[in-house]
Formats: sequence, C-alpha cells, structure tokens
Amino acid sequence: MNHRILSLVMSRLLIAVITLVIVSFAVFFATMMLPGDTATILLGQAATPEAVAGLRTAMHLDEPAIIRFMRWFGGLVTGDLGTSYANDMPIADLIAGRFINTLKLAGVTALFSVPIALTLGITAAMMRGSLYDRVVTILTIGVISVPEFMVATSAVLVFAVYLKWLPALSFANEVHSITDLLRVYAMPVITLTFVVSAQMIRMTRAAVVETLNTPYVEMALLKGASRQRIVLKHALPNALGPIVNAVALSLSYLLGGVIIVETIFNYPGIAKLMVDAVATRDLPLIQSCAMIFCLGYLILITLADILAILSNPRLR
Repeated sequence: MNHRILSLVMSRLLIAVITLVIVSFAVFFATMMLPGDTATILLGQAATPEAVAGLRTAMHLDEPAIIRFMRWFGGLVTGDLGTSYANDMPIADLIAGRFINTLKLAGVTALFSVPIALTLGITAAMMRGSLYDRVVTILTIGVISVPEFMVATSAVLVFAVYLKWLPALSFANEVHSITDLLRVYAMPVITLTFVVSAQMIRMTRAAVVETLNTPYVEMALLKGASRQRIVLKHALPNALGPIVNAVALSLSYLLGGVIIVETIFNYPGIAKLMVDAVATRDLPLIQSCAMIFCLGYLILITLADILAILSNPRLR
C-alpha cells in the first residue's frame, strides 16, 4: 500500500470518527426533544409533584443538557451504556440478546439477497439491451419505488391472511427446527431482500457494463473470445472492487428497513426494542439503540469508501 492510498484510508477513518461524534450529539439532543416528561410517564398521571421531582433528580433530568450529554458520551466511549429507565436494568444486557436476533435476521437476508442480486446484475450486464435486461431493469425500478412497509404489509396479507402459509408474527425464540426457521424468517427476509436487492442489482449491472466498455475487453471480443469468457475472465475480476462497494452500500440500507420489518412482524430485535423504548420515553435505551444503528451504517459506508480506494487502478 503506497503512501497516497494510506493517507486516503486514514482520512476516511478520521472522517468516520468525526461523523460519529457529530451523530452522537444529534441523537442525544433529538431524543431530548421528544414530547412528554419521562418522570411523569414512568410514574403515571396520579404521581405527586414531589415524587416526579424526586425521580427527575434521581435520573439527573434536572441537570443542564450539555452536562448530561458529556456524562452519556463518556459512558458510551468506555462501553457503559447506562441503565434503562423503564426496566431498571443495564442497557447492555437488554441489547445483547436483541442485537443477536437482529444480526441473525441481517445475516440470513444477506445470505439470500447478495447471490440473487449479483446473479441478476451480472447476467443483465452480459445480455444488456435484450428482453431479459429490460425485464430485470423494470422490476428493479418497480421494487425500488415500493416502500418496505408496503412490501411487508402485502406479504402479511398474501401469505398469512389469504394463503395461511406463514405466521403473521415472527418469534425468533420459537425456532427448534429447520421448518421453524423457515416459518419465522420467511416473510422478514423476503421483505428485506426486496429492500436491498434492487439497488444492488442496478449498481452491479452498472459496474460490469462499465468494465465491458473498456478497450482491453473490446480487444478480447475482437480476438473471438465468447461473451461468457469475456465477462468471467476479464470484466468480472476488474469490476470486483465496484461490486463489493455496491454490496456494502446496499447492505447499509438494511439498517433502515429492519426497523420497519421488526415492528410489523413483531420480531424481537434491537429495532423493536428501540420502538418500544420510544413509547416509554426510555431515553438512554433509545440513544444506545440509535447509536448502534448509526455505527453499523457508518461502518458499512466507510468500508465501501475504503474498498473503492483500494480497487481504484489509478492509485496503485
């Protein structure tokens, strides 16, 4: 790795750290703007003013916001996420099990969506201009245009209500066999696959088509090489960097879609935990869940930028 590439990679990492600090500031003060008083919500409307004031003091809600932010950010840096207001439990313990469930859902989705998207994107590029390419392009544009909550609701109506093939709710703790695994993850995975695959297909196709237009590929074509050999032996290895970049960027959209999917299917993941925390104004839990999503998104975006730098032939 030469000096220029190393400096670019380090600059991306520095930008990621600065962005994370700015995001933490935005997340903390955005949660402060949620309507309703946390102490009143926890104690109920029948609580006396003295009890509400005492709870606010115990939770440090009467301190200036900047002091609370510095205390929370310091704990975040050291790994101390604090204690949940509603459950009176360490937030790390609450998130641990839910985070594993969300990772399982994301992993199963990636396992299905990435091969499907790469296959469709590469084959569409190989047959660009054909009927197959047009059909794939139209379908991907149509899928991108449909929001994930519409896909999830339609899946519930079709597979759970009318056909009665799958349960409307997904409980990850009820998986005891492969059949249970398919029943629990089928509709959430279908929905999230729609969310991430369409954009991945378009970006993969664009990367392969751009590589197919290079002079060395045209020279191979003039020498009589078959289109399949040109794509597999010449174009695809050189388009690998942009394709990996496309996969990383597309999977980052998974973090936004999982919030809606976990809520609709009642999947016990970290997104559902954050939605429940909003209802009880559990501010430390909301902030911790939001930061986990922001961190995951930032890691994927930064990884995509670094892969783009490493795969750029002009920097070698």
